[in-house]
Amino acid sequence: MVDALVRSLTCPKCGAPLTIRAGDLTVTVVCGHCNSVLDAKDPSLKILQTFEARVRPAPRIPLGTRGKWRGALWEVIGYQIRTITVEGIEYSWSEYLLFNPYEGFRYLTEYHGHWNDVIVLKTLPKTYRGGGLAGGGKPSAEVLGERFQHFQTATATTTYVLGEFPWRVHVGDKAEVKDYVDPPRILSSEQTAGETTWSMGEYVPGEQIWRAYSLPGSPPPPTGVYANQPAPFARAAGPVWTAFGAFAAVVLLAAAWRMGFSSPPVVFEHSYQYLPPTTPPSDSAAAAAAFVTDAFTVRGRTSDLELAIRTNLKNSWVYFGLALINDSTGDVYDFGRELSSYYGYDSDGYWSEGSPNDRALIPSVPPGRYYLRVQPEGPPGGAFWAVTYGLRLRRDVPWGLAYLFAFILLSVPPAALLLRNMSFEHARWQESDYADEDDE
Repeated sequence: MVDALVRSLTCPKCGAPLTIRAGDLTVTVVCGHCNSVLDAKDPSLKILQTFEARVRPAPRIPLGTRGKWRGALWEVIGYQIRTITVEGIEYSWSEYLLFNPYEGFRYLTEYHGHWNDVIVLKTLPKTYRGGGLAGGGKPSAEVLGERFQHFQTATATTTYVLGEFPWRVHVGDKAEVKDYVDPPRILSSEQTAGETTWSMGEYVPGEQIWRAYSLPGSPPPPTGVYANQPAPFARAAGPVWTAFGAFAAVVLLAAAWRMGFSSPPVVFEHSYQYLPPTTPPSDSAAAAAAFVTDAFTVRGRTSDLELAIRTNLKNSWVYFGLALINDSTGDVYDFGRELSSYYGYDSDGYWSEGSPNDRALIPSVPPGRYYLRVQPEGPPGGAFWAVTYGLRLRRDVPWGLAYLFAFILLSVPPAALLLRNMSFEHARWQESDYADEDDE
């Protein structure tokens, strides 16, 4: 049925053969030999324009190529290159006109390896100037319930044409193009002196086009980030956040159960008193203050032990040299804790710093018989500054920081994904009219 529309003609200027594939729908045909733009509606193929091309770019999809695309057979019948100039730099992209006698026309566009499948809209979008809740900080457009943010406005110039087109085409044609994006789609308006046309494009991988048209080799790799290019890891975001939510819930439930319902057994508890010397103590005097506690038994599996120290410190400090010693093996867990508690009043009112209480966590203590060696040391103060303190050892005490660390580790993948997405979006908008503005 497609072939029934094909007509074979010759160029009136150079005599080269011409093929018109869209029949009476073709308005303009371009001779690929002499670059003559011809009026396909004129029986004598009136020459509308002849242009000089510095180079003759070869379309990546040759004219006349047919492929099954979007469930129908589409033939490439036209090719043009369009260019915009931004801050003195030219940016060009390619447009391939596709034709199907039942479906009509659609386009494939390509810029630096980025492809879009484009159709002309019959529904007129609504546009918003922006600055409010509806459009955010940028102008926007809405069509079929989808909101698009303005990306760029520029004047596009047709710089090369080849094949046939259902409109009068000329090299040098200009149109004001406004692009609005909502990846993976792009909404564009093209305004000329006579009319405004709206089109919708959807980002597609080049590999899909190569397969559809059975093209040799591989498509050119994409360069940079395109206006409506979806983040390459966007599909992973849902599963990653779902997994994070599930595991985070498990961690939070485990923490709530351990912190709220567990009752760690006390394996040792006793109170003591330390009387700091009246003069600075010598090393021998400090050693003389050391003592060992009665032995106690740690039962069950290997687990942590928490040593809690509670004192009556007031505007003073005390240091405890501590060691947990296995009575059978002689294994020693050495550690020290310094406590200080100060308070008072000044011109700003009441103040305080430090705490009279502390705790230490001894990890991975196997079951067995143990005792504590305690060596207190404090500032000279005499009997009036006696320090009363209590020592309590509990087994298998839940450690809140462990659950916090687990939560932080679980958040690394989604946080990394979020940062990559922010970086990708930043790169996208750096190519827009809003490159110097904060990303929204």
